[in-house]
Amino acid sequence: MAREERAAWVGLVVSLIAIAVYAAVVAGRAASTPLPEVDWLGPMLWTIIGGIVVSIVVTIIWGVVAEGGSLRGENAADERDRAITQMGDRVGVAFLVIGGVVGIALCAIDAAPFWIANTLYAGLALSSVVGGIARVVAYRRGLV
Repeated sequence: MAREERAAWVGLVVSLIAIAVYAAVVAGRAASTPLPEVDWLGPMLWTIIGGIVVSIVVTIIWGVVAEGGSLRGENAADERDRAITQMGDRVGVAFLVIGGVVGIALCAIDAAPFWIANTLYAGLALSSVVGGIARVVAYRRGLV
């Protein structure tokens, strides 16, 4: 498995776990507090930052194990890897844009900060997951 494919798998799995953790924390807090008043900022920041850090660490560790302790680049990205990464980014960015546009619309109607932030988070999460799925599928089935 190529280094870029491993990174795509790690990013996808870690994103799904981070989203689930965030949803569980917010849902747990919503049991005793009205949803728009739930303290969401800490869990949101921790799951975003934690997801990034865990993805980097797991990708590095998996790479070291898979490449027999060497990170000298024998398995460096080639043209196919770059094309798959670009395609995954293009697919994912659409959801980031949609989340941003809806977030702006919510600002325009003076929605609660909870709804604005979570709409932006949903766009970021969907971008990561859908882009990751597109990358993994492209590695498994090829680019069309």
